[in-house]
Amino acid sequence: MTGDEMTGDEMTGGEMTGGEMTERVALVTGASRGLGKAAALALAREGVEIIATGRTIGALEELDDEITSIGGKATLVQMDLGDRPAMAKLASAIHERWGRLDVMIANAGVLGVLTPVAHLDEAIWDEVIDTNLSAVWRMIRVFDPLLRLSGAGRAVLVTSTAARGYPYWSAYAASKAGVETLGIVWAEEVSQTPLKVNILNPGGVATSMYASAFPGADLKTMPKPEDIAPAFVALSSPDCPHHGEVLHVRDLNPDYPG
Repeated sequence: MTGDEMTGDEMTGGEMTGGEMTERVALVTGASRGLGKAAALALAREGVEIIATGRTIGALEELDDEITSIGGKATLVQMDLGDRPAMAKLASAIHERWGRLDVMIANAGVLGVLTPVAHLDEAIWDEVIDTNLSAVWRMIRVFDPLLRLSGAGRAVLVTSTAARGYPYWSAYAASKAGVETLGIVWAEEVSQTPLKVNILNPGGVATSMYASAFPGADLKTMPKPEDIAPAFVALSSPDCPHHGEVLHVRDLNPDYPG
């Protein structure tokens, strides 16, 4: 599927059953690789039906194959989060098909270029802020009503330690600091509803983005996306006790090695 069209075709394979997450529906952005893919697979194992978005249809189809192989369901949506009409159409299609959204994981992001603030090209700044921050705001605008229709809506916004301020990371750091503030504000605004909003900092993870930022890093010694995935599951659960918090993975798992 593309961002312009979302059909009702369901993936083949038996449904997951028996858990509290069964029959929940989750939207995962940036689901074609890295953290997003790991989160989508972990949720699918819990019986959650996945709406997976990404730019590359081939990678999304690989995700679908993996979800199908474990008996899960997925709907693939090839789209760029900067495509405003596509996002609105996606929200409309979700409402028409499911009548609600139980989980929203805002994971998609870009690094940009690591360079002094005064040297950063304006086009790079615009791309990073739009993809990492403005797109999250647009997601909130269109998916907040659907999350409120769930009896236990959950939203997880992905941040980074860079939000504290890393030299040469100006656009990325600013975008993630903005995501944290945006998430906290949203959480306060929905505090009297069943919807719970949290911001997750995965820390350093062996992903292609981390490799781009730190070319000399030994990814083999680092936590893998699969190590982070249980945190997404915990924050997506109807029983999640957290709300309006910026959480590191170790806050959810004290034994986490990262």
